[in-house]
Amino acid sequence: MDAIAPSAQLVRPVTAGAPAARPPATRPAAQPEPMELPSFETLNQLARAMTARLTQGISPHAQLAAYTDWASHLGRAPGRQLELALRTWVSAARLARFAWRLQTGQQADPPFPPQAGDHRFADAEWNKPPYLFWQQLFLAQEDWWRAATREVRGMTPKNAARVDFMARQWLDVFSPSNVPWLNPVVIARTIEEAGANLARGTANWLEDGLRALALEPTSAPDGFRVGEDIAITPGAVIYRNDLMELIQYKPATDSVVAEPVLIVPAWIMKYYVLDLRPYNSLVNYLVQRGFTVFMVSWRNPTPADRDLAFDAYRTSGILAALDAVNAVVPGRKVHACGYCIGGTLLAIAAATMARDGDDRLASVTLLAAQTDFSEAGELMLFVDESQIAFIEDTMWDQGVLDTRQMAGAFQALRSNDLVWSKMMREYLLGTRDAPSDLTVWNADQTRMPYRMHSQYLRGLFLENRLTAGRYAVEGRVIALKDIRRPMFVIGTETDHIAPWRSVYKVHLFTDNELTFVLTNGGHNAGVVSEPGHRGRHYYVARRAPDGPYVDSDTWLAHATRHDGSWWPEWAGWIESRSTGRAAPPAMGAPEQGLTAIDPAPGRYVWQR
Repeated sequence: MDAIAPSAQLVRPVTAGAPAARPPATRPAAQPEPMELPSFETLNQLARAMTARLTQGISPHAQLAAYTDWASHLGRAPGRQLELALRTWVSAARLARFAWRLQTGQQADPPFPPQAGDHRFADAEWNKPPYLFWQQLFLAQEDWWRAATREVRGMTPKNAARVDFMARQWLDVFSPSNVPWLNPVVIARTIEEAGANLARGTANWLEDGLRALALEPTSAPDGFRVGEDIAITPGAVIYRNDLMELIQYKPATDSVVAEPVLIVPAWIMKYYVLDLRPYNSLVNYLVQRGFTVFMVSWRNPTPADRDLAFDAYRTSGILAALDAVNAVVPGRKVHACGYCIGGTLLAIAAATMARDGDDRLASVTLLAAQTDFSEAGELMLFVDESQIAFIEDTMWDQGVLDTRQMAGAFQALRSNDLVWSKMMREYLLGTRDAPSDLTVWNADQTRMPYRMHSQYLRGLFLENRLTAGRYAVEGRVIALKDIRRPMFVIGTETDHIAPWRSVYKVHLFTDNELTFVLTNGGHNAGVVSEPGHRGRHYYVARRAPDGPYVDSDTWLAHATRHDGSWWPEWAGWIESRSTGRAAPPAMGAPEQGLTAIDPAPGRYVWQR
């Protein structure tokens, strides 16, 4: 049937010989002119930005909305209310029975064991009365709130998780381990030292407080100086632009693997987490194994960089680094490795290169890097429209996301270990934590430019465009399935930043050869996992090109377990996908303007 033109529906039949009836003339009703009033949006942004300075970037509306969603649904759930009331009576009865058995000298197992990974009550003193009862009373409250904040039918799952998170944060504040007169370790230390520990703790508190008020950064302790004790693998900066420096490391062997390795670290922190001390430096390990290694060192942005775009890190970062590497090692493909957000960027760059026919990559390695953000762990609790708008207004005011705001979000994910336990040790026991290379690196923080971080949060975390087929580069959508080079992907078992099951989901969106490794440890410690590190193990399995998808639980059940570091596994994997060995390349390419500008670790690593 022919399509009917829209205008055909307006044609009326006309009687033969009669003039067509003319519709009465009508005048459209006059529309009122819109009233032009000045906009006060800038005032709104300023108000939100000032509020954000007080809340460290946490949106009060997002918290209130989550609480309201939970409370309103719980208020209309009499079954859940009855369940919680019953839990209260049962918990009280168990505590009473436990207290009675303690009082009468009988053997009694604690009814509320701590959660896995909770070390607040690990000291043997907590197993003695009355401290054991106080511990159990607190853990009973935690158990009740875990039940109370479970998702109620009809409410938003993210709001349920957010309320649970907020409840845990508040409970952590009132843990008996944080109360001096309820903590047996503090009491015993105070008696033993006649209060000297409290005097030292007060001095520590004053020192930290005055430094914070003065906005002075923490200086690296002796023995942990960058360029002297850590980040000392020999090399030179051979290229520098306004966004990054490219470090080429000196060869340590007479011959090298023909294809070089380019490492793209996250710009949330400094690069040298991968080049700490010689014994736990991934860079040094690779160099000693005969690899030619290049490292990107990102510049620390300032408010003047507020309009720096996310894609600039691809063009002025990865692609500029690749151009320089190709000049030093011409005619060779490159093994590219990205860590954390650097790995996410590398995946985007690799998909774009595949789309555009750029075949300079030999392989792609992702270290604790997510490509799909639908299950991105507890960091997602800080990501919704309200929260991102709040963060955007904060950055609009400052030009960057400040290091303290970044640190606060990460500390909140592990407040027991990173906040309260640390405060107890330093301010009540009067003992400073011994510095380590990882903690020194962790304190050497960087800023995030306004435009880049907003695009990252919205495009990836909030809207998950990369795996939804809606992520465009230079006006055209990219797809991870276009990547045909082999991939090596690392997940870490206790990662709070990039949960390993989220990292594993790269299997869903690629069809290439993919080797996945799950190692024990967290986001940083699991990656910095040198050979000889005690207690290390990993699981590994390979998917053939175009192989079927296997869910993460099935993968883990069938993966091969190995004791030790995953570093040799990766080094062997790279070498097996190379074309042999060759003479070490020269440092830089002077004929193309790439000369040794500065010795490693370069200049950008010093920026505060």
